[in-house]
Amino acid sequence: MSTQFNFVSVKKKSNIHFDGCSISHVIELKDGTKKTLGVILPTEHPLVFETQVAERIEIVSGKCLVQIGNNHESQTYYAGESFYVPKNTQFKIITDDIIDYVCHLEDR
Repeated sequence: MSTQFNFVSVKKKSNIHFDGCSISHVIELKDGTKKTLGVILPTEHPLVFETQVAERIEIVSGKCLVQIGNNHESQTYYAGESFYVPKNTQFKIITDDIIDYVCHLEDR
């Protein structure tokens, strides 16, 4: 797993959701690929995100419990792991850790 991205442009304005519990920045790589780099703070209730494109979310640090789409089961993801969310799907995430993540926006 790479620890950095080289030769990127960064959107200066942050994306802040859920009263500041989720904060991210969009980066664009040289080849036009877009990603978001973000942090999710500990929450008492799940945060619900909607996807417009397919996303692969890589957990860089911390651990979280994730429920994807209509799946009634949740799975725990740890640093170094990732999960995939199809486009036009919602997912719920809850954590009692500080989560650093990379969201790889994929055109599938």
